[in-house]
This record gives sequence, C-alpha cells and structure tokens, in this order.
Amino acid sequence: MLEAIVFLCIGLTLLVWSADRLVYGAAALAKNLGVTPLVIGMTILAMGSSAPEMMVSATAALDGKTDTAVGNVLGSNIANIALILGITALIKPLSISSDIIRRELPLMMGVTLIAGVLLWDSHLGFLEGVLLVVLFVAFLLAMLKISRNAKATGGDPLVEEQESEIPDGVSNPKAVMWTLVGLVLLPYAASMLVDSAVTIAKYFGMSDLVIGLTIIAIGTSLPELAASIASLFKGEDDMAVGNIIGSNVFNILAVMGIPGLLNPSTLSPLAMGRDYYVMLGVSIMLVLMALGKRRRINRVEGFILLATFIAYQGYLFYNLAA
Repeated sequence: MLEAIVFLCIGLTLLVWSADRLVYGAAALAKNLGVTPLVIGMTILAMGSSAPEMMVSATAALDGKTDTAVGNVLGSNIANIALILGITALIKPLSISSDIIRRELPLMMGVTLIAGVLLWDSHLGFLEGVLLVVLFVAFLLAMLKISRNAKATGGDPLVEEQESEIPDGVSNPKAVMWTLVGLVLLPYAASMLVDSAVTIAKYFGMSDLVIGLTIIAIGTSLPELAASIASLFKGEDDMAVGNIIGSNVFNILAVMGIPGLLNPSTLSPLAMGRDYYVMLGVSIMLVLMALGKRRRINRVEGFILLATFIAYQGYLFYNLAA
C-alpha cells in the first residue's frame, strides 16, 4: 500500500512535469517554424493544461477502466471550477474583461449539456467518441476565428496574455528535445499513476468511478491550479479564468472522446445520476458569477465554490464504493 502511494506521488509529479515540458517544446518549435502566436496560444498552450487528463484517459480506457476515464473528466471539471477558481478568488478577486471569455462561457455550457445527453443512457459508444472529437475540432476552429476577429478589432486581454506565455529564444534542438522528453515520459507517468491509483482504490474499496473523481481528478488538475495562480500574480485575471473554461471544454470534447474511441462501454449510472449534475451545477455557478453585472468572482463567491468542492469530495469519500 505504501509503495502504491509513493508511485502515485511520483506518477503525478512526473505527469505534470512532462506535460509542461511537452507544451514548452511544442510551443517553442511551432514559433520557430513560423506558426503565428495567435494559433499557438489558442491551440498548443490552451490544450496544454489538459494534456495530463488526455493521457490518463487513454491509459485508463486501454486498461478497461472507462469509468475511471469518465470520472477523471467529470471530477477534473468540478475541481477546475470549484477548487481552483475557488482558491484563486480567495487569494484575489478575479475581474473578467475579455469578450472571448464571455463568448466561451455559453460554449462551455453547451458542451456540458451535450455531455449530459451522451451520458444519459450510461453508455459511451464509439460514434459518441467520434462526435466529441469532431466537435472538439470545430470548437478549436471557432475559437481561432473569434480570437482572430478580436485581435483585428483592437485586441483582447485573453489573446494578449496567451501570446505573452509563448517561449521565446528557444533553439530548435532544445525545443525538439523537450518535445520528445514530454512525449516519452507523459504516457509512462500516466500508466504509473493509473496503476497505483487502482491499487489504492482496491485497498480502500473504492470504485473505478470514485478513484477517477477524486485522486486522479485532483492530481491531473494541478497544472490548471499552477497556471491560474501564476496568472493571478501577473495580473492576468482573464488568463486564469480562460484556462479553466478552455480546459473544461477540452476535457469533455477531447478527453471524454478518447475512451469512447478506445473502449466503448457501459458506465456506472452514478456518473450521470450524481456526478454530472454536480459538474452542471458548478458550471452554472461560474456563468452566473462571471457574466453578472460586476463581471468578477469575489472572495465570498470563491469561498462558496471551495466549500462546494469540499462538501462534494467529503460525500464521495464517505461513500467510497459508490
């Protein structure tokens, strides 16, 4: 048991680090090859924080743990909003000035509702996986168009903040090296994480769904937490919120599409009957907070989000086998 916990911690650390190195190398290489900062920011950087979820989802699906893969998506989205934005807003209230974010939020809600429709029968099939991946590509193209229009009409805080995060002055050999390091270590770390998490789950009598909703979801959300806090201290509030919205959309469309493609199967009915509604609830809370008259998330609202997350996790741990 102790060995499994140690390997879980190593796997999480390696997963987050290798994902960061992959994004760093890929973004630098893309810039050196002449890809525009706008495209890099809205694709490579935007997807970077979801790289751990993608790899863990693929690994779990290939191991026949589709409940864990879907639980990772639902749990990560809940953690992104309730835990990460809750903590971030408690540190410093978040002001939202980006028009792109105000357009992304309805898209996030639309994608969340689509997830509910697909999970309604507690089965994730191959065609549903294909649909999610197609919608993912369409979302990327839509965001690129929105960002390009925003930049053409005078710029947008989110676009400017994303472009400022692109690595500069990185040589091609170094960029290739970090890209390869990330590509090699990311699947290895994901496999280590899933294997150790399954061992811990069996020891405590946790279901595959709960292990995805708790330990794995929180662990794979660490890049979003780090990115949001770093953006906060740089005064990039829009980036902090935008990372979360983008990550949640990517999780549903790309990360949940992966197990549908790799291992179509029946899911625990609790995924739809319990956890989906928690995800939907915190998503609605975010929309109401971010699109209100003040267009900000204050400390009281941050506390409400964090308290919601703690209560939800407490319930899950009280009912470990469910």
